[in-house]
Amino acid sequence: MSLEHFMQHAISEWMRVKGPQSDILFSSRVRVARNLSNLPFPMLSTSSQAEEAVRLVEEAWKNEKDLLPILKDAELIRMRDLDELDKRVLVEKHLISPMLAEESRYGAVLLSKDESVSIMINEEDHIRIQCLFPGLQVEEAWDLANQIDNWLEKHLSYSFDDQCGYLTSCPTNVGTGIRASVMVHLPALAITQQLNHLVPAITQVGLAVRGIYGEGSEALGHLYQVSNQVTLGQSEQEIIDNLQGVVRQMIEHEQNARNRLQEVSALQLEDRVQRSYGVLSHARIIDSKEAMKRLSDVRLGIDLGMIHGVSANVMNELMVMTQPGFLQRYAGERLDAESRDIRRSVLIRERLAMEQDTKSA
Repeated sequence: MSLEHFMQHAISEWMRVKGPQSDILFSSRVRVARNLSNLPFPMLSTSSQAEEAVRLVEEAWKNEKDLLPILKDAELIRMRDLDELDKRVLVEKHLISPMLAEESRYGAVLLSKDESVSIMINEEDHIRIQCLFPGLQVEEAWDLANQIDNWLEKHLSYSFDDQCGYLTSCPTNVGTGIRASVMVHLPALAITQQLNHLVPAITQVGLAVRGIYGEGSEALGHLYQVSNQVTLGQSEQEIIDNLQGVVRQMIEHEQNARNRLQEVSALQLEDRVQRSYGVLSHARIIDSKEAMKRLSDVRLGIDLGMIHGVSANVMNELMVMTQPGFLQRYAGERLDAESRDIRRSVLIRERLAMEQDTKSA
């Protein structure tokens, strides 16, 4: 398997499977932060020490005696072997973090074939285990991350304190080192302006609401990441239970907002959805923000049965394909902003036409 395998398709294999509540909740993710006891943390590491961290993880992975099945066909990719465009594509697919892409020359990532598992090396911490599942499956993501963590701990010595727990570069990750999150699509709450009241209430119970690529990013296409903020003083199960309880309430609020829009403003909602579909089908130039907004509208229309002949998966695919990195990788060349906007409109028109042809055949 080569790097090209991870660059060819906009959505990962795991995303093609429909998960629980997947009309509102796109994905569940659990990320576990760990550091090696015999090396300085990445921010203080020399180049040789950073290389040693990669070597130790690679050595564990190549020990096939107890290797987990999900990692048998995995690929180890070093950041120094990628150009900026390739790294950007991996960020857009949520396979690596922006920090690993931008700041870690000596970083690497071990990716499973279906892209549901990503083990980042030399990001903020020596090891960041990430597991992704479709829909509301935080428990399942944690179970897999825990298996991988236990497997690695057989081969590696972690930094651990009897009182504080697992030691990490950022104090908010000290303790369990677990960050559980979900990616939710909340267009109805945004349209009805209820998010302005909901987000502050969520932060009061120890959760963070961020944009599509996490901390410091924008909530494009009404997509939000909701995650725990602190890991110290709580067990893994408490963190997951708290997140799932709040997320189920968010899903209920979004469903109620959708029902309310259909009851009170059905014509206006359908007009909005169909207008967005018309723009996507006929526009000759469109920037990434407008594309995400229109794709969000159409995805909502598909979920509510207002648009037929196009699957929700195509919208998910286009939300990745229309991002700047993937768009240029798909085009096979670097593009300036205007060229990207033109190419983006062409790609969307062609993909929607292809879907309609497939459905009518």
